[in-house]
Amino acid sequence: MEIRHLEYFIEVARHKSFSVAAEVTHTSQPSISKAIKDLETELGKALFYRSTKYVKLTDAGELVLEQAQQIVAAFRNINTQLEGLAQLQTGKIHIGLPPITAVTTFSHMLGAFKSEYPRIQVQLFEYGPKKIEASLEDGLLDFGIFTPEDPELFEWIWFEQDPLSVIMHPNHPLALRECIDYKDFAGEQLILYNSDYKLHDIIIAGCKKAGINPEIAFATSQRELMTQMVAAKLGLALLPTKICQVLNSETIIYRPFSDSNLCLQLALVWKKGRYLPHAAHELLTFLKEKHFL
Repeated sequence: MEIRHLEYFIEVARHKSFSVAAEVTHTSQPSISKAIKDLETELGKALFYRSTKYVKLTDAGELVLEQAQQIVAAFRNINTQLEGLAQLQTGKIHIGLPPITAVTTFSHMLGAFKSEYPRIQVQLFEYGPKKIEASLEDGLLDFGIFTPEDPELFEWIWFEQDPLSVIMHPNHPLALRECIDYKDFAGEQLILYNSDYKLHDIIIAGCKKAGINPEIAFATSQRELMTQMVAAKLGLALLPTKICQVLNSETIIYRPFSDSNLCLQLALVWKKGRYLPHAAHELLTFLKEKHFL
């Protein structure tokens, strides 16, 4: 049963004529006749008495008419509400982002979007990248911010690439260096991202490749804790350079890291083939049109 069949049925009942119903619906009379016949076949009841002079509803037709009018009215109300949703620019967007990540660019993008779409609610969830990825797979988030790898599972748009730098206390001996290398970590205590971050594994692998067995003082997902431990002279840490640039230089300084491949790459990611709500589509369209992405 299709909505248009019910609409044709209502018009035939209203005008008591197949030809008039065809005219007002801008449809051919054979199409109207076939739709009514298909409807009668599906319901197993005759809906009209037909003669050469008139068309009249049967008892079954009277019953179906009442229900058909409610169904069609409800369907049209859905369309009206959907149009209103687009016009009012309302809705919710659920985004997961890592708490330790520098999201300066995304903050600017989100601020611009909220200025233009104040009625759309954006809910942010601070998770580690692996949990964000799992939440996207389970449909709990609309978007995630992390470094995606599986094009079969996700779609994404890159928006950030930020090299890592090494942060340390200003009195640390390595502060005299212009650039830090993996070999400089020998005998040093490292404060790293926890294992929920892929950078955790990448940094450790880089150390071992350089012949260094890294000494991990602490692993965390909290940027504030990481910087506090460095300021307390408890070790070295690697952070995105954009974060390093805004740290208090009286307690923490930073130096570039020699491995140019060690950088934070961020994308706005969503699950491939998953339904995205209207508000989420508005965000994507806005970011593309404003050339943020």
